[in-house]
Amino acid sequence: MSPSLSSVLLRRLRTVYVGEAGHRPGDPPTTTGLVALEAELLDRGFALTPALHAALAWLGPAGLADAGKRLVGHIDAELGADRTHMPLFRSFPASVPDDTLQLYVDRVFTLLLQWPHQPCVLCATVGSVHPVAPCAHLVCRKCWDGADYSACPICHRRTADDDPFLRPAPPRRQVETAAGPVQPLTLGTDAAADAVTALGRLLARRTPLPPQDRDDVVALLAHTPAGLGWLPEEIPVRETKALVLGTLLRDRQTRDAVRAVLPDRLTTATDVLRLLAVWSGGGADLLDTPRHRSLPRGLRRELLAVLDGLDPSALVEDVLRHPERWKRAAETLHPNEQHARHPRAALAFAVLRATHVSTVSEPLAATLVRTAAEHPLAVRADGALFKANTWTGRVEQAFAARESDTVIALLAQRPGTLLRRLDQVLRLEEDGTLPDALAGVLEHGLAGAGPGPLLAALGRLRIRDVPGGRRVFFPRGQVTHSYTLDDTRPPLPAPTVERVCALLEREVLRRLSTASRFDLAVLDEGLAALAVPSAESAAAKALVAVPRGSTQPLPAGEVLRMFLHWMQQPAETVDLDLSVALFDADWTYLGLCDYTNLVYGDRVAVHSGDLTSAPAPRGASEYADLDLDGLTRAGVRFAMPVVFSYNNVPFELLPDAFAGFMALPSVGGRVAYFDPRTVRQRYDLIGHSRVHVPMVVDVERRTFLWTDLHLPPSEGHHSVSRHIDELGRAGRDLYQYFSAGRTTVWDLAVWHAAARTDEVAVSRRHGLVRYRRGAGEDTAAFARRIRTLRTPDAEEPHGTESGDGDGVAAVERAAAGKRVLLAVVNGDAAPEKVSGTVYRLLPGPVDGCGLDRLAAGDLVAALG
Repeated sequence: MSPSLSSVLLRRLRTVYVGEAGHRPGDPPTTTGLVALEAELLDRGFALTPALHAALAWLGPAGLADAGKRLVGHIDAELGADRTHMPLFRSFPASVPDDTLQLYVDRVFTLLLQWPHQPCVLCATVGSVHPVAPCAHLVCRKCWDGADYSACPICHRRTADDDPFLRPAPPRRQVETAAGPVQPLTLGTDAAADAVTALGRLLARRTPLPPQDRDDVVALLAHTPAGLGWLPEEIPVRETKALVLGTLLRDRQTRDAVRAVLPDRLTTATDVLRLLAVWSGGGADLLDTPRHRSLPRGLRRELLAVLDGLDPSALVEDVLRHPERWKRAAETLHPNEQHARHPRAALAFAVLRATHVSTVSEPLAATLVRTAAEHPLAVRADGALFKANTWTGRVEQAFAARESDTVIALLAQRPGTLLRRLDQVLRLEEDGTLPDALAGVLEHGLAGAGPGPLLAALGRLRIRDVPGGRRVFFPRGQVTHSYTLDDTRPPLPAPTVERVCALLEREVLRRLSTASRFDLAVLDEGLAALAVPSAESAAAKALVAVPRGSTQPLPAGEVLRMFLHWMQQPAETVDLDLSVALFDADWTYLGLCDYTNLVYGDRVAVHSGDLTSAPAPRGASEYADLDLDGLTRAGVRFAMPVVFSYNNVPFELLPDAFAGFMALPSVGGRVAYFDPRTVRQRYDLIGHSRVHVPMVVDVERRTFLWTDLHLPPSEGHHSVSRHIDELGRAGRDLYQYFSAGRTTVWDLAVWHAAARTDEVAVSRRHGLVRYRRGAGEDTAAFARRIRTLRTPDAEEPHGTESGDGDGVAAVERAAAGKRVLLAVVNGDAAPEKVSGTVYRLLPGPVDGCGLDRLAAGDLVAALG
């Protein structure tokens, strides 16, 4: 089994595969080695299940050493602990000077005034000045401590490992670390079956996959069984479908089998375009522009036949959505060569290219004229040219004329578009009432709408009876940008909003009512802080997949340590900077902690120093420690960590670049050591971006809002001071936008519970509350009662039976021995003898209790 497959299955399923070789005669026992491996795994937050422990114990010493090395290596790669992390000040934070300005002045004096073989310009010591390699700056060994600096103290570029300036650092002290969640590792027995299982979950998602998941799909496809019997009948996301078909099409072993299913799988022209992009080595999201790879003649004819078999109106409209891409695709497909066999495809390309009939051959011109006459709803003749009669054009004309009935009738043909433009449709009525025709469509005509538009429409409409505020938009792209504007739309009447939301909720519940049933649903009220995932295609690869817009408690500990690591290409210098901008409760800028200001206030924020290069193999790391209590005393309400590419090199050009944060238990005793036990989040820096804002920390409430936002780059060097206004505006708008009205994972979990069971237990801070469906209580009323946490049927305060204060034991007792739907934030509870499914944000013992684990996207997928 290849390392790529083992690492994917470890990350996705937490399964470990052990070779069959056992002890050989004369081998020493492996007890000591196994204890050491368990200790290393516990240091990283993982524990062996009994079956995996027994399988590893059966291995001989060499086999155990190899298996342990691979396992620890995969886990360290997840946590970021497989890299050398040494900031500029090796005794950080203790040795970071309070006066950044004086440090800068000393560096400048040394740079400008120091001469070789002369006394030090700072301390006048004779014979202490020597150049450092490779920058050759003259450094006094008395003024600059080679046991503390990990780079040249003048330019902060990494020095050669054998440079005499660098001296051994003091021995690392053992420091207290905060206990994190412990995840169980299980023994894998069938890698091929597990690969199909993991792949099936990814293909069932109903939102576009983020980059990491797309990479996992490609890796898993290489290990699927021969033939396509494993391929699901439906892959709901068209980008994912094209990725799968295109990847299999590129493989000669599966090409023929895939070609046989293309006519059934490709149902739109854009499906064909996405397939061509993947075939050419590009992305199915159509965000890049690869050079089109030539097609075998037979495949080219088959794709033209797919296009020709589509509805002409939809075909022409789809082609016009991506005109430049289709013009390049036409150079590969050669539609005019097959015009007699595929006349509708030829006509669509004639509309795209604005083909004049006088410029083509007489047979082709005759085919185009005849085909256009046969399909007047799709194409009209305008002299010697052909122009499109698109559905979108008719909708826009109806909106412009404020013809409400026509708009509703047209949008009813495409319910997903209706949901996206629902607010605009409602504003066509002068009095704001809900038209009967629209109510009928919302009640009976939404079966074809995807889950994404349905949930997004619910979230947007909930707050539309309140005037003002800011609107936030996230344009589609490889990374997430945002832009905001004042909401000048008139508010909708509250009765209309309430009625429309009720109709949409009933549609959600109707879809879920056909899913499998549970004996009990156990929900965590903390899910209300998690946003339903959307636009995941631009999400960074992260240790914990927090949906953008979610608010979560900060991990336990007095200090939040932000970290950054990167590595540059050979013969190139890249300077990334980790910075923290600080604001008060009104989003007034207070100050910063970065390379220009290493210490903020009374050391309540401390930066580890600015490294300006990151040569392989060590790269470079920077830290920023935030003393949460100290920041509160200093009047700081919001802290915004930011990663800048100082010299404007995009993140995607770096061979390695990631960041994250750790939780340190106390202010005292901190050292610069990168302890994997303290890592709570790690995410990759991706895309053609130079400025990334991962989150907004609410210091007062001890929470963080996950933003995963990229700011547009500007010319020249990047720093906090250049982006302060933009950071403050983005933080304020995003905090307001995500704080109210969004559809949350709590909503989604409640709808699942109300539609799929008659008994629900909700874990709250003070205890467990229970809801039972009453006689004659319909699903919508049951869901409303649970979602608003009103009128429970029973309450069980924590600690009444077993003294548990955190509710874990109460959840375990409630779910034990049942088929359950468990939806929680923390995976601490591990009920016994249970079956069913679990969604959890943070890992824990629940991962090993036998429940089928779902991601938030899987909960959304059930609405398909």
